[in-house]
Amino acid sequence: MTAKQRNFIGFLFFSLSVLPCRVEAQQFAPPIMGWSSWNTFHVNISDSLIRTQADAMVRLGLKDVGYTHINIDDGFFGWRDASGEMHPHPQRFPNGLKVVADYIHSKGLMAGIYSDAGANTCGSKYDADDHGFGAGLYGHEEQDARLYFRDWGFDFIKIDYCGAGTWLDLEEQKRYTAVCEAIKKEAGHPVSINICRWAFPGVWAKNIATSWRISRDILPNWSSIKYIIEKNMYLSAFAGDGHYNDMDMLEIGRGLKPSEEEVHVGMWCMMSSPMLIGCDLNKLNESSLALLKNRELLAINQDRLGLQAYVALRQGPGYVFVKDIKERRGLTRAVALYNPADTALSFEVPLSELELAGKAKAKDVISHAEVKIETVKSPAMNGNVLKATVPAHGIKVMTIEAKQRIAPTRYEAEWAYLPAYNDLGKRKLPVGFTKVKGSSGGICVSNVGGDMDNTLVWKHVWSEQGGTYKLRIRYVDAQRLTMKVMVNGKEAYALQTSQQAIAKNQIDFKEAAFEINLKPGDNEVKLYSPLTLIPAVDCLYVDKTVTGK
Repeated sequence: MTAKQRNFIGFLFFSLSVLPCRVEAQQFAPPIMGWSSWNTFHVNISDSLIRTQADAMVRLGLKDVGYTHINIDDGFFGWRDASGEMHPHPQRFPNGLKVVADYIHSKGLMAGIYSDAGANTCGSKYDADDHGFGAGLYGHEEQDARLYFRDWGFDFIKIDYCGAGTWLDLEEQKRYTAVCEAIKKEAGHPVSINICRWAFPGVWAKNIATSWRISRDILPNWSSIKYIIEKNMYLSAFAGDGHYNDMDMLEIGRGLKPSEEEVHVGMWCMMSSPMLIGCDLNKLNESSLALLKNRELLAINQDRLGLQAYVALRQGPGYVFVKDIKERRGLTRAVALYNPADTALSFEVPLSELELAGKAKAKDVISHAEVKIETVKSPAMNGNVLKATVPAHGIKVMTIEAKQRIAPTRYEAEWAYLPAYNDLGKRKLPVGFTKVKGSSGGICVSNVGGDMDNTLVWKHVWSEQGGTYKLRIRYVDAQRLTMKVMVNGKEAYALQTSQQAIAKNQIDFKEAAFEINLKPGDNEVKLYSPLTLIPAVDCLYVDKTVTGK
């Protein structure tokens, strides 16, 4: 890869990290793909190790299918001199880091590096690596940015939070913003930035970074994979426009069962997570390598729309995920049937729940086999139905192409954008996703309201032609709470609840119904209350009442 090509690729990442969001999907950089040193090696890294992994990336054909990054995590630090300049570890990197970055670039790959938003790195805490004390960015932001990116030539950085959180308890948004501004000022070329706070940090992250972690560190076992999928399950509204929820590095080739590896890669692709391999590439078995190189599966991750799949339907313990690929509201969608249970599960999914109608064909992108779609006529289910059995801890990832795209009539609250949401655990009444028995998708959104920054927004309520619709909001009844509704920037409805006496521990759902006008295409529906909380919201129903605009 030439310097010109490398700078152009970097420019895409940099632009998406520091500029306002754009509308044109084709300009969105996809999630990064590559390899990172932490999962297998922790701080026990070296010049020769990094070079052998770069060599393997090319030799195994991973570069050819899109894995372009070799990222050096914690462990390269040596010491700071009297001027504060960082020097590489003298035994691990005796010739410095620039020669390593140059070697990675010579292979046509991008080079990534690591630091901490605080003074100390995570290796100093969890690996007893004394070289990590004082090695973080705190107090050296501009100095380290010049060294890592201008002098050494790195293209990517993962910024951890052990030093900023464990020792100093700094404020996340302020701290990461200061670091990212220093990088923008001093790097000298585009840099892709990853925020590693181990929880969804807040919507501000999208303004300064390309990706952000949403969970604690991954481990090579099923419970960890399942936990991370659950953490990211309802965060689709916070990804997109070239910015992504990071589900952490891949544990492929490190002891998972084959079906669990399929879930791991399949859900990371469906959710448009960065794809950074964490094993020793020289020890990958053939089946794991084939999974990592599956072009049809990777195409879902690298799709130009950059969308994260959302939960369209629950079936028992299983989940049906779906997202647009190729074009918004097109005829082809990516679908995953995910079974986290310990026994096999049979799915029967009406295509109407996937917003598809008419003759359709489905292909399993892992097995490359056709998936059965049947026409069913019964009181409970009528129309084309996708049927499949998924093994325990298993997944079936498909592309489905249909003759017709239909408008949804139900919008779950967990699909909505929540500008006040974060997962840091610092708020007394946290905005969040609450499991509620009897709700349409098993989840309600609670603790919205109290000010105009804490709202619930569906940004893509679709109408083909526009016109008059009946809007129904299903919510958990609550005493003396208010809720206002705004449609496309104009107030459309106001509600004050007045809960009747009900049995203890009983959940009572109610609906607020009223007419609205929608324009053709996407519409925005916002729920808010400037003075009080609004009731916990289950979903929104949109029913056409009058034909035409």
